[in-house]
Amino acid sequence: MRERHSTLREQRRAETQRVIQAHAVRLFVERGYDGTTVNDVAAAAGVSAMTVYRHFPTKEDLVLVDQNGPLVAERIAATPAGQPLVRRIGSALVDSARTLTAGDDRLLLARLRLMISTPALRARHLDNHYVLQQAIVDGLGDEAADPDTAFHAAAAASACLAAMHTALVRWAKDDGRTDLPDLIAKAFAAAFGDITLRQEQSPHASR
Repeated sequence: MRERHSTLREQRRAETQRVIQAHAVRLFVERGYDGTTVNDVAAAAGVSAMTVYRHFPTKEDLVLVDQNGPLVAERIAATPAGQPLVRRIGSALVDSARTLTAGDDRLLLARLRLMISTPALRARHLDNHYVLQQAIVDGLGDEAADPDTAFHAAAAASACLAAMHTALVRWAKDDGRTDLPDLIAKAFAAAFGDITLRQEQSPHASR
């Protein structure tokens, strides 16, 4: 029973966070990032400013925070250990992009455009890069317990994230008309050649 209540709390928290972020991004697009306050977001979402800060400690977090890190870590953990690191990471990133764009990809597109066009968000975006890089290493679990292996994983993750960023910028310029997972896969192929992922090996590709 306790676990059920915990799950329900987490679901309510995630839904509240989603609603707040959706209203925030809409206002940032309509009024501009600098022209929108946290109080404006709270009023639009029907919550208090304190509730907004509970879910998003800073104004930048209203755009930057997402659940991609845990999603990628889950995908990494599910990949075969015998594959090259770049292929495992690439598969996980493509899979997570497929999951994210299966829902409201317009919200994802709006967030990405804000990240690209707003100086304060561009500066904080690098922090997100490191968080996602660490999530990838954490997803390897005991495999990355050795410092040298963790270093190699972090280096591979950083290279993959750089390639993915190129695909994300292209996707934003295309107004989301192209397929994001396919763009990311093409960016990996351009960067890593034959060692890159093969989408048919993904355990989630057929879902």
